[in-house]
Parts: sequence; C-alpha cells; structure tokens
Amino acid sequence: MSPLYRRPQTSRPMRVAQFQATRVSDAERGPQVRINGNEARQRMLEDGELVVVEGPRRQQLATLVIDDSLPRGDVAVRDVPGVAPSEIVYLIKPDLDAPPEVGRFV
Repeated sequence: MSPLYRRPQTSRPMRVAQFQATRVSDAERGPQVRINGNEARQRMLEDGELVVVEGPRRQQLATLVIDDSLPRGDVAVRDVPGVAPSEIVYLIKPDLDAPPEVGRFV
C-alpha cells in the first residue's frame, strides 16, 4: 500500500513527547497535534491548519495547535492512531489544491 502523501526530502523528524487518548464522552476530541510556535513557523504551518502526521505505521490527518510550552523538536498528539510516546513522526503540509497523481486513487 502506497502512502497517501509523500514526505518531502527536507522534512525533519519530531519526537512524540505526549500522547492523549480521549473517550466518547469527552467534549474535546478528535485528531490533534501540538507543536512549538517556532517549529511551526519554520515549517510554514499555522494554528488550526490540517497536517498529515506520518508515523511508523500509518498516516493520519490532524488539526495543528501551536503550544509554546512544548520544547522544539517535540510534539504532543491526541487521538492519532499508529503513534506512541517517544516514537519519531513527520508532519507534512498537504497540498490540497494539486490534482492527484496519475494512478493514485484517494
């Protein structure tokens, strides 16, 4: 199975520092990733933007939240399956305006 989004060569890895799983009864739930503000600016990401979280087992779309309490290079994820604490993940900014590649079905 090919990945949905290709990781750019310039993408830098990030470490999962915190993982939060929510319950059905929780008011705040759904895939979310939090990163440091400086790290977000370097990656040209904005608060509330959709990003692809690529872990060792799968890719997942998640909402980005800027959290300056996190150190650079670390991320905190919520409800993102396929990742665990201390694993390496990549954040990819999807190009939603580009047409899909030939031979790929999304």
